[in-house]
Amino acid sequence: MESLRQLYRIGHGPSSSHTIGPENACLYVLKYYKNIFRVRVTLLGSLALTGRGHLTDKVIEKTLFPIKCEILFDVKRDVVHPNTMIFDLYDEDDKLIKSITFISVGGGKIIIDGKKESSAKKIYPFSSFSEIKEYCKKEQIDLAQLVYRFEDKNIKKYLNKIYLTMKKSIKNGLEKDGELPGNLHVVRKAKQLFNSTTNKRNSSENELRVVSSYAFAVSEENASGGLIVTAPTCGASGVLPASLFYLKEKMHLKKEKIIDALAVAGIIGNVIKENASISGAFAGCQSEIGSACSMSAAAVSYLSNQSIDVIEYAAEIALEHHLGLTCDPVNGLVQIPCIERNAVASLRAIDAASLAKFLNKTRKVSFDTVVKTMYETGKDLNNNYKETSKGGLAKNYSPNL
Repeated sequence: MESLRQLYRIGHGPSSSHTIGPENACLYVLKYYKNIFRVRVTLLGSLALTGRGHLTDKVIEKTLFPIKCEILFDVKRDVVHPNTMIFDLYDEDDKLIKSITFISVGGGKIIIDGKKESSAKKIYPFSSFSEIKEYCKKEQIDLAQLVYRFEDKNIKKYLNKIYLTMKKSIKNGLEKDGELPGNLHVVRKAKQLFNSTTNKRNSSENELRVVSSYAFAVSEENASGGLIVTAPTCGASGVLPASLFYLKEKMHLKKEKIIDALAVAGIIGNVIKENASISGAFAGCQSEIGSACSMSAAAVSYLSNQSIDVIEYAAEIALEHHLGLTCDPVNGLVQIPCIERNAVASLRAIDAASLAKFLNKTRKVSFDTVVKTMYETGKDLNNNYKETSKGGLAKNYSPNL
């Protein structure tokens, strides 16, 4: 498995695969090719179908500026991967310098002409959670200690940066009013939710509103192009921060403990990324929100000082009950139903951790089994429900209730 640096990435929303990935493709072109006069970018599959709503064209134009840029949305051509883009580079004499095919595989990661990023080295000698669990039990270490054993010496500093970015995205989202960008006229709700809490600090209704407000805050920042952390994607970026920062306040946890929980959540995300997918365009929203909920449930369980078996069960419950979740963004915008899904998933993560704590001895399904099932479900899922905006709510939505 790769470093957690490849999973947790800091970038601007609204989509890791549709904005951060294309941005990284542009940066690659600018780094390795000189004397470019113009660029023609052909977006295919999901990138072509929802690219405008996800601001794919805008981020490409902005990153390549002042180079002349032509962007084509080819919705008819068949592709092997739904997030494919072809960059044709031309010199001043309009002669083709190079044609490069990029694939945005989720979380901002790209594959270049069939080859993975050179920086994406395998640093963990594991490919499944069962292998990880066996190793941890043998070495008598927990999942956070596993991360610190195999990552580089600066990984805690990096996770601290991730922590601070998540914290800031919550703060920024809670302070803003008004509508989100786009033609849906979605009103920001995070501030309203947070301010609706009562003086009964420990009431269940208050807990629901606080957690939800944090998830809304990050998701609304993402939808407006704000700075967020892929956890594991932009579209699901509100789930993990909401659960973690709520528990930090409720349990009076130190920052160092939350950073450890980020490491634990990262291992879960890595297993999913290694054996399935975190791309909504490839496997539906089960791979984004489902993965985020699974990561969050593991982190919550870890913060409750549970064993690695209970942590596994919490992650399994969270992912299992998102199987088959469709990715159907209305108008190609990461707003409806995406933002509410972040709030629901953050609450479900807390519930999954609670269930796992009390029911662990009765469990029958491993985390690896659910990951495999999610991957197979994603392959079987109709393409209309894989971030194409051709089915589900995207098809049936009407502004008139």
